[in-house]
Amino acid sequence: MQRFTISIDDHLAAEFDSWIAARGYDNRSEAVRDLLRAEIERQRQQRGGTAHCVASLSYVYNHHERDLAERMTALQHAHHPVHVATLHVHLDHEQCLETVVLRGATAAVRAFADAARAERGVRHGALNLISAHLNRRAAHGHGGTRAAHLHLTPTE
Repeated sequence: MQRFTISIDDHLAAEFDSWIAARGYDNRSEAVRDLLRAEIERQRQQRGGTAHCVASLSYVYNHHERDLAERMTALQHAHHPVHVATLHVHLDHEQCLETVVLRGATAAVRAFADAARAERGVRHGALNLISAHLNRRAAHGHGGTRAAHLHLTPTE
């Protein structure tokens, strides 16, 4: 681990300390590390990201919208290589929130997210994408069978 020192004016230091306290950080160092990681990831995404990622896609929709639930399920099945899991939450008598966990090739994850957000009736869609690198392709035994799947490690 490397150590470096920065100088900032008193007003900025006080604002930073308030920001740190509001978010529950124990110290300035961890807050600075998180800010740096976030900015580096933002820049990486602007440059096109990496070949692989892990992501969550959240969207709100009206479950009374004609055939929307069936269309979303079909979309998830059509993109099963990147689809990991879906959390479904009832917000009220009409609106539902779904969060879909995704992993795999960044282009395929973005394609799924774009298609899901473009479905008629889907509102407020947001993709949170984290660049990752392919750690290794592994085969694991499961009940006498061997299944290959991606091992992705978030990029530092």
